[in-house]
Amino acid sequence: MGWHGYGYGGGFGGWAPYVSVAERRRKAAKKMDALRKKGVDVQPVAIEGRKIASSFWGEAWCEHLESFSDFENRLPRGRTYVRNGSVCHMAVAKGGIEAKVSGSELYDVKVSIKTLPGKKWTAIKERCSGQIGSLLELLQGKLSDHVMEVVTDRKEGLFPLPGEMSFHCSCPDSARMCKHVAAVLYGIGARLDARPELLFTLRGVDHEELIAADAEKAVAAATSRGKSKRLTTDDLGAVFGIEIDAGNTDASPGNTDASPGNTPSDDGQGKAAAKKGRVKKTNSKTKGKKVAKASGKGRKAAAGKTARRPAAA
Repeated sequence: MGWHGYGYGGGFGGWAPYVSVAERRRKAAKKMDALRKKGVDVQPVAIEGRKIASSFWGEAWCEHLESFSDFENRLPRGRTYVRNGSVCHMAVAKGGIEAKVSGSELYDVKVSIKTLPGKKWTAIKERCSGQIGSLLELLQGKLSDHVMEVVTDRKEGLFPLPGEMSFHCSCPDSARMCKHVAAVLYGIGARLDARPELLFTLRGVDHEELIAADAEKAVAAATSRGKSKRLTTDDLGAVFGIEIDAGNTDASPGNTDASPGNTPSDDGQGKAAAKKGRVKKTNSKTKGKKVAKASGKGRKAAAGKTARRPAAA
């Protein structure tokens, strides 16, 4: 008896024959090896243990997905698929994800996500301004509760809304979000554990701009305390979070003016003296050669006169 897969109707209960996870993995691994030989950078999603994500960003992404009722019916199957290693490849780029998920066959999945609108990104930077200690703290999710609430806000943060995402899968399931798409969405959460900056890449914004905005605010605050636009040593220390010894600034490495015996005037005089010494040495050698040559000529002339003198009777 023939059969038709889910979504095609008819056949044996409308379902394809069961294929074990081990068999699916074996077939998928074979196809991934073929892609590697063609030069494709295969990036599988590997989950260790039952927990899909453990970092701040990964957990926040998964919680964001689960907050939408539109997705709740499909997400459980997606969790199962990503946990058992069915997401064989997933590449994240600006505005989208391309993936390959192992099911009854190896399916191609594409998730398109709109980039963050400029006004929304500007508002996030303004609301976070002056409160981001460092880029490392940002990526590790170790900033103040206020900053984390801003960037993970359900409507005004970095995470996309359902209306900003569109899905495509080559499987026969006609639902907007099939289990393969759901597995890829959870795969993003797992990937953010190791590379949280990918969230900013996905939304088309530069996470370093949040740090730049902080620096600009610190400089503006420091210069506004006085009429001068030049920063004092204390101001520089406050901006960059370091201590600067004002008494040693002139003797810093590379400052030739402060190095003993290496001032511009000393250097010029030294070069002139060296040049003069070489000239004198050359002149002395030349003069010595001329004297020697002249002496040689004198000896030859004297010898000639002796030879021509008549012998005594």
